[in-house]
Amino acid sequence: MSNTSGHRMQVSLYPAAADIRGHAFVFAPDRAPNELTSWTTVTPAEIDLAPGRSRRAWSTVKVPSDAWKGERYGVIWAQATAEPDETHNIGLASRVGVRMYLDIGPGGEPPSDMSIDRLTPERDAAGRPVLAAQVHNTGGRTLDLSGSLSLSDGPGGLRAGPYPAQLGVTLRPGEAGRLAVVMDARLPEGPWKADLVVRSGLVKREVSATVAFPKAGAGKPVTLSSTSRLILPAVVVASALAAAGLVAWRRRARSQSRIPTKGINA
Repeated sequence: MSNTSGHRMQVSLYPAAADIRGHAFVFAPDRAPNELTSWTTVTPAEIDLAPGRSRRAWSTVKVPSDAWKGERYGVIWAQATAEPDETHNIGLASRVGVRMYLDIGPGGEPPSDMSIDRLTPERDAAGRPVLAAQVHNTGGRTLDLSGSLSLSDGPGGLRAGPYPAQLGVTLRPGEAGRLAVVMDARLPEGPWKADLVVRSGLVKREVSATVAFPKAGAGKPVTLSSTSRLILPAVVVASALAAAGLVAWRRRARSQSRIPTKGINA
């Protein structure tokens, strides 16, 4: 981690609980513990960083031999706090973190996979066209979804995109959720040839369909004209969290691991 500010910083490093609820990775408040955090230590726990200096820290996850199979979730936080003083009556705490996804079970890394089951053209309340994909996690690991949409063969041969999918959709194994791509309100209704790519780490699904966006509300689901997939083994999966600067990491359980924490810019 590095201190890019002009003043000295005291940084606290600690694990805290997290969970997946409502298809989102949710952080517990403050230093709330869970089973995974009880197995996790961070060294050092406090770092004194002068301006322009950097320091490496290590996290260690030691899983007990009798731990039950399944996934656990947590975050390793780096936190800097400014306490109230004579000139500032409000304290401030800022933190960035590293997601933890830890899977326990015999037989090696569970396979990751997904399917795109349905595409629905819509128009939101602001008049913008939306293409909503129902994505199903058919594998054995949690997925953090991202994706992009490209449009071609539109009115007059127009092309548009690629448009990014909205981030923040996380699916447990077996869950299905909605991944939406929002476009500019000036986009013609179509019809368009839509090519959608959905990713989670190194797992990728691609589908194509012909869509026309309704004047209001939700249209009818469209027929998928082609599908393809590319699945590669993934142990560490990185993903950006908008406005939070978080980096996801995944490690196989049943062994002790030492992983350097990522940088904090303050």
